[in-house]
Amino acid sequence: MTPTHLIEISDYTGEGYRPLIDYGQWRVAILRYIDELLPENLGKMQRHDETDEVFVLLNGRCLLFLGEGNESVEAIHAQDMQPLKLYNVKRGAWHTHTLDEAATVLIVENRDTTAANSPEIELNADQRQHILALTHTLWQD
Repeated sequence: MTPTHLIEISDYTGEGYRPLIDYGQWRVAILRYIDELLPENLGKMQRHDETDEVFVLLNGRCLLFLGEGNESVEAIHAQDMQPLKLYNVKRGAWHTHTLDEAATVLIVENRDTTAANSPEIELNADQRQHILALTHTLWQD
């Protein structure tokens, strides 16, 4: 057995978001399926005002929704994530995502990413409908 002073091993098999390792200025977390991230349940987007955020799809399917605009979301785009590619969401970009039940997403962000520097914005009915339409178009199966 490897001595614990040489390695820290973490895993997460529950639902939703869970930070696993914080070190220095960075945090590594896992995001897994949770009902609130179904496309019909998405009612807001968030952005991080002080840092980029990296997503890596490890398993399953994930759509990353990106919103253009500063004080409001003026347009929403969808990125169908491919396994093992790194997706760096730039600082200040509105975003949210939907996952299928098999999805596991690795997230790398600054350790001090909190609600205080990550504002959220409510989506209107048209924006919510657009997210549903994008999901249907990209995930037709």
